[in-house]
Amino acid sequence: MFDFLFKRSASKSSEPAPVVTEQAAATAQSATRRAEQVARAHAVAGDELAAVDFLIASEFAEARLIAAEHVHSLALLEKVHQAMRNTDRRVAKLMQGRIDLLRHQAAEAQRAEAAIATAQRLLGEDNLSPNQVVELDRQWQVIKVTPELADSFAGTRAALGARLEAQVALQRAVIDAVAAARALAAGGQSAQQLAQALEQLDAGHASHLVSPERASLPKHLLADFAAARSVAQTALDALQQHQAVFDARQGALAEWQAQDAATLDVAALRRAWQALPRLPESTLSDSLQQQFAALLATAPAPVVAEAVPVPVEAAPRKPRPAAEPVSKADSEQFFKALDGMEAALQEGLLHLASEHDKTLRDSKHGRLTPAQADRLAHVRAEFKRLADWARWGGNVSREELVKAAEELPAQQLPMSELARKVGSLRERWKSLDTLSGSAPKSLWERFDAACSTAYAPAAQHFKQLAEERQGNAGKAQELIDEAATLAAQDSTDWKQVASHAQRLRQAWMRLGTIDRKEKKRLDSQFNAALDALSKPLETQRQIETARREQLIVEVGLLKPTERNTVDMLRALQDKWQELAKALPLERRAEQALWQRFRAACDDIFAKRKETAHAADHERREHLHAREALCSALETAVIADGDDKARIAAINQLLRDTRAAWNASGPVPRASEAKIEQRYQAAVAGLQAQAEAIAKQAGAAQANALRDKLRLAQALEAALAGDAQEIDVQDWTARWAALPPLEAQFERQLQQRFAAAKQAAGDGRTAYVAKLQGNVAKLLEEVLRLEIMAGIDSGAEFARERLKMQVEVLQSSLKSGQKPLSQLDQLIALCAIAALTDTRTASRIDALLRRIGGAA
Repeated sequence: MFDFLFKRSASKSSEPAPVVTEQAAATAQSATRRAEQVARAHAVAGDELAAVDFLIASEFAEARLIAAEHVHSLALLEKVHQAMRNTDRRVAKLMQGRIDLLRHQAAEAQRAEAAIATAQRLLGEDNLSPNQVVELDRQWQVIKVTPELADSFAGTRAALGARLEAQVALQRAVIDAVAAARALAAGGQSAQQLAQALEQLDAGHASHLVSPERASLPKHLLADFAAARSVAQTALDALQQHQAVFDARQGALAEWQAQDAATLDVAALRRAWQALPRLPESTLSDSLQQQFAALLATAPAPVVAEAVPVPVEAAPRKPRPAAEPVSKADSEQFFKALDGMEAALQEGLLHLASEHDKTLRDSKHGRLTPAQADRLAHVRAEFKRLADWARWGGNVSREELVKAAEELPAQQLPMSELARKVGSLRERWKSLDTLSGSAPKSLWERFDAACSTAYAPAAQHFKQLAEERQGNAGKAQELIDEAATLAAQDSTDWKQVASHAQRLRQAWMRLGTIDRKEKKRLDSQFNAALDALSKPLETQRQIETARREQLIVEVGLLKPTERNTVDMLRALQDKWQELAKALPLERRAEQALWQRFRAACDDIFAKRKETAHAADHERREHLHAREALCSALETAVIADGDDKARIAAINQLLRDTRAAWNASGPVPRASEAKIEQRYQAAVAGLQAQAEAIAKQAGAAQANALRDKLRLAQALEAALAGDAQEIDVQDWTARWAALPPLEAQFERQLQQRFAAAKQAAGDGRTAYVAKLQGNVAKLLEEVLRLEIMAGIDSGAEFARERLKMQVEVLQSSLKSGQKPLSQLDQLIALCAIAALTDTRTASRIDALLRRIGGAA
């Protein structure tokens, strides 16, 4: 009935469908073309134009990608990118990555060339600042350049460093010249030596002034040198004018210094020194005076002879009035004042000697010895002589002061300088009154009139300044009143309040000088009024500043890699504009905040662009790193060491590779699955190698364990047999011929074998009884271990096995402790000395293969 169905199906299966045949032919033809184009893509290596032409004309993406690897120039990259932008995304992405990389390299080279141009410009400038070189170095540190540009910059930078070192050396030389010029004035040299030293100093300074780095010298160094040079020149002029006096004093000093210090007489030296012609006050005179003081310090101190009472005949004398008793403290104070007066006269300090003389006249000293009286008279005579000289010198100095005061009006000095000069002249006059006594009345009146005439313009000038200060104080009070009035209005028009505050602050800054006693009060009042006016505005500005700071923080928290970052950034910019229109801040604060906000926004855009450019490059680097890891795994050969060492080395290699693999970043999406598959295949290969090594090692260990266990069982069977004598040495040799086991198995079997050897010599009967008695225990442990290892025990042990399983389960539930491992129980089983039949030995062999081999 249904034969026609079977006939139709048979006819269909016997004739091929024409559509399927055509599709197969088309597929084969396409595969042929793909293979041809892939071969052509590999063949265009080294010819970029041919690669571009083939890439644009190719119909297969795989061939286009291979040909794209051979395109590197920027123009051809842009051409391919434009052609493949809407055709092949992989090729377009590869082209875009290379274009961005070339543009980035070009930008770095441009920055490097700009830095080199800046360095060359700085090298040609006259005034080179170290800060400019530091800024140049900071810019260069963030630039990645080619070795050629780096060498060019290094040469220019070395020249800049040489210029900076030359500047330091020049400044150091000028500082040394200043120190040398200052030392010349107090050097104690002759006029000729001082003149030669000044010529050498001038010649050296002239070379400093013509140095190429002269512009780098600080102005104060040149001013200091000029001042020190002027002082030295003044000393030279004084030395040339008073050369004879200087030579006389210096010759006397040289003669005294050549004598033995013990033979010098201090009083005679002072008299001889004071008798010499005097030098005017200068650094030279101070230097000679210091040398003379040092000479006196080396001479022995004068010895005051004590009065020796002379015995006389008793004779009637007129009674003298009783003198007031003199205490020891008064006497010590008198002689202390006398010593101080002597020291002051030695140093030429007439004013201090006058104070000591007044103390001597007011103190009680009692009766003096002739030597003490002579000393006091000598000191006062010396004081009188110095006072006469001082009075004469004081009058001469006063004449000079009068002359200087009369010349002041003609000098046309600034008022402040004029007032300072007049004050200085009056102070010097007072000091002369203290040191040289009072001046003649006519000379004083002449000096006072000259000072008053010279000071009159300054007095008029200072009077005008006082009037101006008083007027400025009135204007300041008006500003304070206006600020207080505006503050009382409590306006909420913040722009108007800010305008008023700015206007008042600028008006206050434009005020002239005010008396110091009024300035502090007016400043505090104005600050209080201005604070009351601007405090609400400042509070509002602080709120607005905090809002804008928050906007800057929000911009900084944006992640450049997220898609919605640009939209969020534009929303924040719009919000910033709204806040700026609502309440403008102070111009400086507003500008600073805007610069920060703009810099944060620019940084986001720059990071997005850099991330986009660098992401592909980093992914390719990560792909290369992962390919290297795969190659290392695929070519790894672990042949050194025993099996355990080889397995440990393989595991360590896998762990290190896994850590390096996880540490590497993402790879291009097109290559992700392929590289992951390659990595997993390489890992699987090494793991298989490790498992094979472990399996081989376990099998060898299980065989060695089986051999030694069988040898021990054979010895025990021999003991239980009919043999009368046991050759212990033969058994020992057979044991030694077997390979050693692991320590845990070797120790137990060695003890079992040693016990059997010992029983062969003594106690054989007891040991055989023990072997027979342990048979049941051995069978029980074998059955227990078979249950744990999952090995079939056979049908004859089915009942005992079921019973043992229940006991093992109940025991583990009752104890609550972790049971021994299979390996530990196998060791314990091997340690049981018992007679073993063939069936039990085969069961034990199965356990050894299962558990011992896995260990």
